[in-house]
Amino acid sequence: MVTRSLATCQTKPCQSESWRHSLAASFTDVAALLESLGLREADIPDLDRATPPSFRVLVTREFAALMRPGDPEDPLLRQVLPLALEQARIPGYVMDPVDDTAADRGHGLLQKYAGRALLIATGACAIHCRYCFRRHYPYAGLGSAAARSASALARIAADPSLSEVILSGGDPLMLADDQLERLVAQLDGIGHLRRLRIHTRLPVVLPNRVTERFCAILADSRLDAVVVIHANHPQELGADAEQSLGLLRRAGVTVLNQSVLLRAVNDDSTTLGQLSERLFRCGALPYYLHQLDPVSGAAHFQVSDQRACRLIQTLRQQLPGYLVPRLVREVPGADSKMPI
Repeated sequence: MVTRSLATCQTKPCQSESWRHSLAASFTDVAALLESLGLREADIPDLDRATPPSFRVLVTREFAALMRPGDPEDPLLRQVLPLALEQARIPGYVMDPVDDTAADRGHGLLQKYAGRALLIATGACAIHCRYCFRRHYPYAGLGSAAARSASALARIAADPSLSEVILSGGDPLMLADDQLERLVAQLDGIGHLRRLRIHTRLPVVLPNRVTERFCAILADSRLDAVVVIHANHPQELGADAEQSLGLLRRAGVTVLNQSVLLRAVNDDSTTLGQLSERLFRCGALPYYLHQLDPVSGAAHFQVSDQRACRLIQTLRQQLPGYLVPRLVREVPGADSKMPI
């Protein structure tokens, strides 16, 4: 068992909230991103130069620094680079591929599975991944954060069947530490809750977001804290990400990873195997490998089920069982993620 203590949490990423300055320096222009990598727009023949304002290019400099300069096929670049293929209308690819609308209980509270509720803590994110299943989510209709939180917390408190609350988004770590502290304290006060789960990509794409105060918030909570990060490729897990995950582990947090299987990014057994090994080295366990949610604009990332199953079979032959993620798909209306 990991003892919850912050005595060792004295390293650089938790010294301040410098992450805000890092976030402000993010790339929001594709030409500037490419220039930083020694590339030109002409190097990307199918580049989409007219991305919608609602899902513009957004990439942290920390994530961009992990990309290979001069390589238009870099697997990290491919995740964030808008292509003209996004404009294609493909049958079966829809705006709400996991039917969040049907699970909406109002004010950003979603209930799909027994014993759990998911709270859309914010619509903001530090990176716009082009395959994001919530890229079309109507965040603007959620109302003010204060009203949303009060309504959602009241519903959670009134439902004793709930044992776990999941903070999602957007990315919940886009909230300031004082906002997270208030929210966690309110959840702490709901007696039937046992676990708090946070789904976040920021420990990977903006590692200095894992501050000393954030670690303390989770360590001091009576709830068992689980942080589920999102990394798709071993190249994403640099030294800073490893440090941020180490801080979470030393605070007594269980750290899991969920990936999305993406064509030309991680759809080979060598990459997936290296990802599992790197995650474990960083203190995170592989949890899920998701088949792509069929969101409009992301069909070019799709990998067939047949290929996905072959990849998992190869991983089983090469890795110990605890390093093999579960291959799953979210099926609207199902009572759990569906194994493939």
